[in-house]
This record gives sequence, C-alpha cells and structure tokens, in this order.
Amino acid sequence: MSTSSPSRVITSSEKKKLRSLSFRLWTFPVLVDGPLGVVSAVEFIGIVLFVVYIVFSMTYYVVDSVSFISKAHLPPTTRSELLLALIGLRFGSVGLFCMIFLFLPVSRGSVLLRLIDIPFEHATRYHVWLGHLTMALFTLHGLCYVISYSLLGRLIEELTQWKEVGIANLAGVISLMAGLLMWVTSLHPVRKRFFELFFYTHQLYVVFVVFLVLHVGDFVFSISAGAVFLFMLDRFLRFWQSRAKVDIVSAACRPCGTVELVFSKPPSLRYNALSFIFVQVRELSFLQWHPFSVSSSPMDGRYHMSILIKVLGTWTDTLKRIITDVQEQKSRSDSESDQSQTGRITASIEGPYGHESPYHLMYENLILVAGGIGISPFLAILSDIIHRVEQGMPCAPRNVLVLWSVKKTSELSLLLAVDAQSISSSVCDKLHLDIQAFVTQETDPPLEDGIVGDDQKAPGIFVKNGAAMSGLVGTGDNFWAAMYFAVSTLGSVLAFVLVQLYYVKRFNVYAWWHLGLLLLLCMAAGIVLPGGLVVLLWHLSEKRRMQDDRWDVDARATADAEQTTNAAGGADASAASLAALRTTRYGCRPKFHAEFAAFAERGGGAAVDIGVLVCGPSGLQASVARECRSQNLRRGGAVFHFNSHSFDL
Repeated sequence: MSTSSPSRVITSSEKKKLRSLSFRLWTFPVLVDGPLGVVSAVEFIGIVLFVVYIVFSMTYYVVDSVSFISKAHLPPTTRSELLLALIGLRFGSVGLFCMIFLFLPVSRGSVLLRLIDIPFEHATRYHVWLGHLTMALFTLHGLCYVISYSLLGRLIEELTQWKEVGIANLAGVISLMAGLLMWVTSLHPVRKRFFELFFYTHQLYVVFVVFLVLHVGDFVFSISAGAVFLFMLDRFLRFWQSRAKVDIVSAACRPCGTVELVFSKPPSLRYNALSFIFVQVRELSFLQWHPFSVSSSPMDGRYHMSILIKVLGTWTDTLKRIITDVQEQKSRSDSESDQSQTGRITASIEGPYGHESPYHLMYENLILVAGGIGISPFLAILSDIIHRVEQGMPCAPRNVLVLWSVKKTSELSLLLAVDAQSISSSVCDKLHLDIQAFVTQETDPPLEDGIVGDDQKAPGIFVKNGAAMSGLVGTGDNFWAAMYFAVSTLGSVLAFVLVQLYYVKRFNVYAWWHLGLLLLLCMAAGIVLPGGLVVLLWHLSEKRRMQDDRWDVDARATADAEQTTNAAGGADASAASLAALRTTRYGCRPKFHAEFAAFAERGGGAAVDIGVLVCGPSGLQASVARECRSQNLRRGGAVFHFNSHSFDL
C-alpha cells in the first residue's frame, strides 16, 4: 500500500453545509435541454436576477433618455442622433458592470472562488455566459454610435478621434474589434472545430483590456477595475508556477489508446480526487495548456499525481507518438547514456484546481456515471474511498454504483489504473461497490473476454526536468495567498497615490486615456513588485519545506518502475477483486430510470440522499440530469443530488 499523504479532516460544519437547502439548490437541475446546458436551481435564480437587472436598467435608461430629449426643443434628426448616443452610452455602462463578473470566473486560483467553493471548471460556464452577454452589450454600444455618427455624416472622422478630455473613440474601436474576434472564435461550432484558432485569438484579451482603459479613462474603468485586478493577481501567480519544469515519474502508453502521465509533487501539495491540472508540453507548444482530471487519489501516495489522456487530436496524438518512440528506442538500447538521448518531454503544470471540499465523501449513497475517458476522475474517487475505508478515515460512502459506458471492450482495462486494486474482506463488509460497464459498439464479448482486464501497459519512461510541482496556486497555502493579495493591493494603492502626487499633479496630466493607462500600470506595479517579493518568499518557503522532506527522485522512479513491472506481471491476480465487482453488458446503454430506482431502493427507499456525479459528453449530462429531476419531483422519493464534473473549455 502506498504511503498516504496528510488528509484533510471533514468537519461537522462542512457536512451540515453540504446537506443544507442551499446545497440542494446547487444540485437540483432545473433546465436540462437548451443552449445553456444543465442549469441548477441556484444558477437559474442567478440568470433570472441578471436578466431582470439588464432589462430594468435598459428600460429605465431608455425611458429617462426619451423624457430628457422630449423636454428639449430640438429638430427630429438631432433628437434621433442624441437618443442613439444616450442609449449607446447606457449599453456601454451596463456592459462595464457585466465585466465585473466576466473576469472573476477565469481567475483559476482566485481567493474569491475558493471562499465560495466554486471550482474553476464550473465557473468557466459562467464566463462563457457573461462573455456572450458582455460582448452583445458592447456591440450594441458601438452600433448605436456608428448609426449616430452616420446620421451626422462624420463616421470616419468620429471613429478615428482620440480626445484628450473625454472618450477616445479610436481606442474603443480597437478594443471592440479585439473583443469581436474573441467572441466569434469562441462560439461553440468554431471552438469545437478550430480550437487552436480560439485559443490564440483569446490572447487578445490583453489588447481588449488595455484599449478599453484608454477608451474610457481611469474614472469609468474603476467600475470593473477590481475584477481585472483579481485576474491580474491570478495570472501573475500562474506565470510563476508555470515556469518550473516538472519531473515526470512515469510516461506510458496503454494499449487501450490512452496515455498515462505521473508527475512528481511535493508532499505538502494539497488536492482531492476531483481536482484537475493544466499541462503544457514544450516540445508540442509553448502556448497551449490543456486541462485534465486527476486520476490518482491523495491517498495513493505523497510524492506523485497521475492523469489519463485519451488521444483525440493533434496535440495528444503527437504526445503519444513521442512516448511510443522513446519506449521503442529504450527497449532497443542497453546503455543508460543512450536511453537519456532517446527523447525528451519538458512538462509544466498549473494547478491543481477544484473543489475545496471533497463533496464526493459526503454522500452515504453515491452514483458515478461516466462516458469513456470520463471514468478518469472516478478512478481517483474509487481509490480515495477504498483507501479511506481501509484505514478507518472519515468517509461517508457505503453504497457506490458505477455506470460506465464505453465504445470498445479494450477501454474497460482503464479500471486497472485504480491504485487500490485489492480490496480486503474488511472493506467489502463496510463498502458495497457495484460497477456496471456498458459496451455500446459491440454486441458480443470478444473471444478473449477472460483476459479483457489485462492491460499490459509498457514500462513507463522517466524524465527528470529538475523540480516537483509547485503549490503556488490551486489549493495552495492560504496564509501566503492572503499575504500576496494584501501586499499587492496595498502596493497598487501606494503606487497610485505616489503617481498622483509626484507625476499627475506635478506635470498637470489631465488626458483621460493617460490617467487610465497610469491606473493600469499602478495595478501591474503593485502586483509585480511587492506582490512578486511575496511570491518569491513563498517560493523559497516551499523550497525549504521540500528540502526538509527531501526524497531521492531517482530511487523513487526505480521503485515506481519496479511496482509497475510487478503490477503488470500479476495483473490477473491483482485485478480479480475489482473485476469480480464489474458486470459487463454489450450492445446497450444504461437505463437510468431503472438503475436509479433500484439503487434508491437498496439504499433505504424514500428517506435517503443520493449523490450523483457525471463526467462525460453533454448528451450524457443531460440524460442524467433529466432523470435526477424526474426522480426528485416524485413525492416521498429519494433525493438525487446532481453534480457534473465535465470540463468543457
């Protein structure tokens, strides 16, 4: 059994919080089919409040503008031009208000997101919704002014104007063009087919923000400056973390078509079984960062963290080819020096991110619904639960049902990635685990069905890049995170005061765009200088703590390689316990109504809470959410708490 890392004790207050009415509102699906996907009750309330605010604000502003103009004795043409300008101004001001919420969800390691326990993969949906709304408002803002200037016959002259006092129109045009490019390429059809185009054009957010500040000046930009400041804090911290080249304890290709990467991590790094990380491989791209669910539990070991990657696109296919080539060359080479020259994988990590509270441990009855590689986070959950029950640690789940749909039988071998392969009789007495596998594209079991669980993955390659994962972001140290936030904020305020005293007043700076640029530079200076000093001290503290608990990475890699070899040699024996718990059905999909009803009956009937976690494509999420809603609307029935772990960037 691997040495377990210090785990976070689940307090009674957390249990009470997670079982309260608000938690049920978070996990009760209201909307299932539609452009927004699965929407919970709390999300629906938030959407309604936002829509009410937008409609009320714009209605009030339009009525007020019409009333104001009607009192003035102006020609009809002038009235139309003035009305369009005022309405355009209101669209812009409401759009700036929406920007307050636009940047918060994409601050991956944001202190605010951690305080309210909204993980980044869920908050990304809110960023998408707010992005569409914000850009629609800004587009209407620009369109109103374009029509107004056209009526005046001064369209080109007005659009290219850059005022010293007042709005700099040309800067607004540049900002809007950058925003429109990001908006168009972020639409689902474009993002799905041309992800790299979406990714690279989204880096125009720097142009969008800078020219927006130049467009409106410091006073107007202060409406959304706080949210932008929090995003800049997070971005600078992620820059520090991503500079490190992380040791890869093992990189291997499984015959079922997946790549397994095992990264070195410090024992102090906290995460839970529902965390995910962003991975960059510099041999593939210096700019691309791809998110992956963690497939290992914190209980699996103190010094490593693993992910499973399904080969679907160019990036993943190239990664698999590099690992395969290295493995082939390594098998033909007898010299250690030759092995070191066979290939290179330079990886950097951001994260881990995810829920602060391991909510999968709060349900006595738990249903895990996965599609294909969506089983990856649930492998971590299964390992986490088994280890906790075995070691007598706090763990509520006692009845666990896994419904797993795959296309081919070969994918079932992913179950061997669970660290806790052997389940003792004492664990079986406390934990009822039922794994139902559904092979959808095969009607009959293969001839070698008896050995379908034998993955026989090739021995992993070890790549030493010089460091373990950094804990600067994600679920990092709360003390240092608070210090970084406080010092950066004070530094930015101090820089702004000094600039006002010794530059603005001294040189009589009055241009709006100039003052806005100075405000943005003061925010950046406060983060980079005093904030950077805190991050440096944080990094040194982390480094010293790692030295106190130093481990020999080469010896560890050798031990992991030996463990992998032993596991491959005894796969049939070690997998027997989990294989015995798995029932495989061919040529069909799970019938959620029957499965959920039967599970509720086994769990105690009506007076029972059942946690439902789903990870898979949007169609699977919708089907599971629809069934949870249907079951919850029945009187006297069990309560199904819907949770989605699918990440769709």
